[in-house]
Amino acid sequence: MTAGLGVTAPRKLTRIGTIDRPRTHDPRNQAPMTVPTNEPIGSATPNVTNIGANDSRQNRTREMQLIPEALARAHMHDRLREAEAERRAVRLVSARRMQRRAERASLRARRALAMAVMH
Repeated sequence: MTAGLGVTAPRKLTRIGTIDRPRTHDPRNQAPMTVPTNEPIGSATPNVTNIGANDSRQNRTREMQLIPEALARAHMHDRLREAEAERRAVRLVSARRMQRRAERASLRARRALAMAVMH
């Protein structure tokens, strides 16, 4: 194209983007990815689907939301075990106390019987 005096008119530069320097950073204006035509049919590179990624991300999010509940459940389980062990310890202490009291009462009764037999 020559404009008037033999000077070429400036052309609009259409720059092709590269991976390092894309033409635009807006994903809506970027060209869609195309499958290379020289790939054999049924090659080892399957088409990428986001369904699996979304499912795993959703699953991970669900698991992460349930972590505090699982921690609380484990904490409550530990507290219940501690409380049960404490109850067993209290029962054991009271049983030993009652046993000593019964032994003292038995000794008093034996002494009283011996005193009665001696008189």
